Amino acid sequence: MGNAQRTRPATGPVIEVRDLRKEYGGRAVVDGVSFTVEEGEIFGVLGPNGAGKTTTVECVEGLRTPDGGSVRVTGLDPVTDHEAVTHVLGVQLQESEVQAKHTVREVLELYAAFYPRPADWRPLAERLELGEKLGTRFGKLSGGQKQRLFIALALIGQPRVVVLDELTTGLDPRARRNTWQLIEEIRSAGVTVLLVTHFMEEAQRLCDRVAVIDAGRVAALDTPERLIRQASSSTVMSFNPSEPMDTAELARLPSVASVTEREGRITINGTDDTVNAVMTLLARHRVTAHQLRVVDATLDDAFLDLTGA
Repeated sequence: MGNAQRTRPATGPVIEVRDLRKEYGGRAVVDGVSFTVEEGEIFGVLGPNGAGKTTTVECVEGLRTPDGGSVRVTGLDPVTDHEAVTHVLGVQLQESEVQAKHTVREVLELYAAFYPRPADWRPLAERLELGEKLGTRFGKLSGGQKQRLFIALALIGQPRVVVLDELTTGLDPRARRNTWQLIEEIRSAGVTVLLVTHFMEEAQRLCDRVAVIDAGRVAALDTPERLIRQASSSTVMSFNPSEPMDTAELARLPSVASVTEREGRITINGTDDTVNAVMTLLARHRVTAHQLRVVDATLDDAFLDLTGA
């Protein structure tokens, strides 16, 4: 499902963060962060390690008290209205554990008991491929099974919005893609998703919008597609020339952001116009581009432009 095909209900935001500030030891870790998350969208929070994204999300969850600014979840203050927020906000923490001796069934039953109107955990367990693991102790689960259990625990209270923090870290590529499909299904069921991730491919595939946080501030906030279009190079072209080429001449072509040559292979970052100009130049010099490859830029490229990470 491509981002361009997604539509969101025309309702107000379920999360509002305004000029959020948080300090540790006199140092601003979050310094004026603002964003909103609309009903029914998957909203991504991206940033380098130490950028302040986890602290920001912990303020949304009510796990930390802001030093300035405001946070609202469905109009509620996560700190002063914490109990009410727990009934509309489900959370899968970046680092979660339960006692190793407890079975999957026991954990699900325990968490269901925390809510006045919990979801039926049995079909939820089946959907998350945990039906055959109900009698298995938590300590015996694989990494992917533990992650799916934590998703179930985040959804068992039937929240309007769920926070998923570094959900697919440590998963193999197949398990990661299965989890992506699950996130899309969660949104299709009417749950708003706040997704914290450092996997750019994950954010590019799943998110309607992303906030890139760097050094405690929002460096950019837009759809993945628009951020990619704003990258210094929206197209990457590489080839092995049949004859040596003057890289300085290539660098002077229209919209070229950079030219590098390594072991005889030339890589050019630019735009679609750059590709046409390079091919014209090669034809003029009667040079053939062997093993030519032209690819679109990704959210990785935009992220590097914004953060220098």
